[in-house]
Amino acid sequence: MISTIKYCRTIAIIFSMFVAAWLPSQTSQPAPTPLYQYHTIHDPNGTGKFYMGREIAQVMGPGGIPWLDRPERQSEEMPSKVLAALKLKPNDVVVDFGAGSGFYTFLIAPKLNAGGRVIAVDIQDEMLQTLRARAATSNVKNIEVVKGVETDPHLPNNSVDLVLMVDVYHELSYPYEVMTKVREALKPNGRLVFVEYRKEDPSVPIKEVHKMTVIQLEKEMTAVGLIHVETLETLPWQHIIIFRK
Repeated sequence: MISTIKYCRTIAIIFSMFVAAWLPSQTSQPAPTPLYQYHTIHDPNGTGKFYMGREIAQVMGPGGIPWLDRPERQSEEMPSKVLAALKLKPNDVVVDFGAGSGFYTFLIAPKLNAGGRVIAVDIQDEMLQTLRARAATSNVKNIEVVKGVETDPHLPNNSVDLVLMVDVYHELSYPYEVMTKVREALKPNGRLVFVEYRKEDPSVPIKEVHKMTVIQLEKEMTAVGLIHVETLETLPWQHIIIFRK
């Protein structure tokens, strides 16, 4: 009888040890993949920071204002076709995200009436100063200048009809955080319009890290809950890619 009890106890101890060793391997979860990865070997025009397999490009500073304002933009980018694709309504609240020196800000503003306005968002003080000075000089009253930060454009939730991002998305240091905030800022059925140089076309004369493919942009917007509406290929070098909330 005593030997039977000892045997049962031995079996119980062995079983408990087995369970203790087995359970952690079944219940523990693999560490989540970080949103961003960093590589020491990367494109010299990039940051070495990668998001969903894409390297984030270096930001254009205020030294790039002459390039942003170059007369050749009319023929190279055909902004009239971009404006047509926006399908603006007079009372729209439109965000020119990464507005820079205001090239598109000052094209959009005249197309809105007193009930509409353009919110020009940038994170660089020099760009914001340029925007304010040009608005004052032109006496344009329906432009609001907003300073964002790398993770937040500082836009109220459900407040805007349209967000336009021209050649800027690929430079965002925190694309997931920023685009989550952009989605929250859009009104129901609000639209987000990207203009990005075609990475699918090697003949487009822009540095590779400053281009985007449609497939990559769709993948990144799906991650933040935005729906692809259409892609327009009416420009010489750029996609017009439209999403909605």
